[in-house]
Amino acid sequence: MTAAEINDLKEAKKGKDVFTHPDFYGIDDLLNEEHKLVRDSVRSYVKRELSPIIEECAQNNYFPSHIVKQLGDVGCFGPQIPAEYGGGGLDYISYGLAMQELERCDSGIRSTASVQGSLVMYP
Repeated sequence: MTAAEINDLKEAKKGKDVFTHPDFYGIDDLLNEEHKLVRDSVRSYVKRELSPIIEECAQNNYFPSHIVKQLGDVGCFGPQIPAEYGGGGLDYISYGLAMQELERCDSGIRSTASVQGSLVMYP
């Protein structure tokens, strides 16, 4: 885990990046700590880097290509691919949680990450 990811988690735990929503089915209780760490790290990244720019990008029909490297650094490209193939070595629940957080911001950004990790990189 990188220093930025650790800082993201610390910020999320302080309550700054908490997404409050009713959890009618108790899904959060089914997640382990690794799942929550992945979700909270991506959530913090989205809030810090993507949410402030996405509306302007959408209004100007512009894809913020500078975020592609950031998405890789955060671990959104191939998190479910085994580590021996260069992926993140996480499970599909972690992958789904990361994509869900990207989707909360913008469908195009989520599509970029999921296509890269599922169609382009998959071994």
